[in-house]
Amino acid sequence: MGFRKYIALGAVAAALLALAGAAAGAQLSAKSSKVTTITFWHAYATNAASPELQRLTKIVIPRFEKLHPDIRVNQVPFDYNDLQQKLTTSVAGGTLPDVIRSDIIWVPQYAKLGVYAPLDKLMPGFKTLTKVVYPGSLATNYYKGHYYGLPLDTNTRVEMYNAQALAAAGISSPPTTFAQLQADASKLKAKGTYAFADGGTGGWNILPWIWSGGGSLTNSTYTKATGYLNSPKTVAAVQMLADLYKRGAIPDLIVGNQGATNTEDGLAQGKYATILDGPWMFPIFAKAYPSFHLRTTLVPAGPGGSVSVVGGEDIVITQSSKHKAAGETFVRFMLSPWAQTQMAHAGQMPVRTDVTKQLTKINSYYGIFIKQLKTARPRTPSPNWPKIDSVLGNAVAAAIKGSESTQQALTNAARQIDALLAG
Repeated sequence: MGFRKYIALGAVAAALLALAGAAAGAQLSAKSSKVTTITFWHAYATNAASPELQRLTKIVIPRFEKLHPDIRVNQVPFDYNDLQQKLTTSVAGGTLPDVIRSDIIWVPQYAKLGVYAPLDKLMPGFKTLTKVVYPGSLATNYYKGHYYGLPLDTNTRVEMYNAQALAAAGISSPPTTFAQLQADASKLKAKGTYAFADGGTGGWNILPWIWSGGGSLTNSTYTKATGYLNSPKTVAAVQMLADLYKRGAIPDLIVGNQGATNTEDGLAQGKYATILDGPWMFPIFAKAYPSFHLRTTLVPAGPGGSVSVVGGEDIVITQSSKHKAAGETFVRFMLSPWAQTQMAHAGQMPVRTDVTKQLTKINSYYGIFIKQLKTARPRTPSPNWPKIDSVLGNAVAAAIKGSESTQQALTNAARQIDALLAG
């Protein structure tokens, strides 16, 4: 074979190798440039100008996509009620998203239906994440031995008070114990001021008093109410509220009088000395009553200490998601200190316990809520919570109005709740 043939064959071989290399490179490039799109449903305020949606859209999601160029987030905002309706209809026959910002009371409902994936089984490193969040917020994801989500943002109720109303009655500091609240009631009534006001008797309203009184709604595994809801300590806590109501220290707003002054107006106007409410009230008062100086302290302590109730939202991955790995990556990012702190700028309280120093710099009023969250507890994580809540609320209202004795009202309610817990 001549030298020129060797050259020609060599050139052909080189060309073939080059083509093969180019093809392989193209395949690798195609694989590396493949983008997974996950759908994220949430009920952050749907107003385009809302701080939550603005920060999520312009800062948080773009940062995630920059760090993870192989994942895109298709966020779909809903009104709160529309989200629940969409979720329910999609379970029945529609298409579910990959990730959802779920109200905490929805988690056990949809976990029971098999809609939410058990993250403690799905996510590597799940236990590590649980160690940096508030225990009460984490507990909202629990259902029958597994955790079906992680807390995303949180809140709780603290005591808010009108210092001028207290001072007018000769009281120099807010009531920080059950005993002080009861003692202050007579002094405040003499000045025409209610010692305390609230807008209902459901779990959100009543559980802080029950828990702080050393009582409980159920046992620790959420399987039984009898012996707990009607225990001496629970009965005593509810009876205290009933006694204050009878003394004229609590207005009938608590038992459903829609014509009564609401807690916001009543506190600012000095009609109510104290209320329990959450961090969203600061901007509300600042706008409606700019000259009113809102002050806060912990929920009044009883035999059980100062214990409040957990609110907020969880983040979940659906069982039907075809992109669970990408969803997990997004969930981890949303729980990162950076993302949690970013959303705090928009008024969302983080669930991480290790970002508290940054929080008080963002909003100084976050401090009291951080402190209260250390002992705050979840409402009973049950698929039947709305029904349980209704039974509890009706029983407490009956006790406060005196249509039933507190013991009898709570005993009857406990029996009904036992059946709901078993369902």
